[in-house]
Amino acid sequence: MKKILTSVLLASCVILIGCDTLRFAPNEKHKQNAWLHNRTAFAAAQKADLQNCSAELKQLTKLSELQSRAFVSYCGLPKEFPQADTAEQILAESNFQLADVALAESAKRPDGWQIADNVLELGIGICALLGGVYGTKAVSFLKEAKTKSQALREIIAGNELFKRQNTDAVDAFKQAHQTQSPSTRLLVTKMKIS
Repeated sequence: MKKILTSVLLASCVILIGCDTLRFAPNEKHKQNAWLHNRTAFAAAQKADLQNCSAELKQLTKLSELQSRAFVSYCGLPKEFPQADTAEQILAESNFQLADVALAESAKRPDGWQIADNVLELGIGICALLGGVYGTKAVSFLKEAKTKSQALREIIAGNELFKRQNTDAVDAFKQAHQTQSPSTRLLVTKMKIS
């Protein structure tokens, strides 16, 4: 049982740490930006209809407005709506700043280490609730796994710091780690990336 639990735990950690598709839920700035994008696309489509422009540009702006509705639907409506009744309000400097903030925040990803720690904490909590002999053993095993995960994280961070500060020793450092198994190398590489 201990081997199975260890395998599942290690696989979960590798998957979670290497998972680049996890994202934070849209926050208020994202929602405001999505709504503002829809208003901008709508205003552009209206202006294109009123002005003497090509049919292709008119179709592009109509499609853009339609596509932007999906962003609003995905993100949800904001609690506070930015002023966007006129083109002048839409083009306000504050809306450009909002777009910059939303862009910067949308690139953020959850920290893989924190997710792995949270999964271990959840496992500890569930095992503690189940109780009994196996629950108690599982809790102590998971606590030990969490401690080892933290130690591994600190070792990897220390190794990377050492290599940055001692560039002349990098080749010797790599040579010393040549005997690592492919699975260990893969695990360490994934942990360094996250």
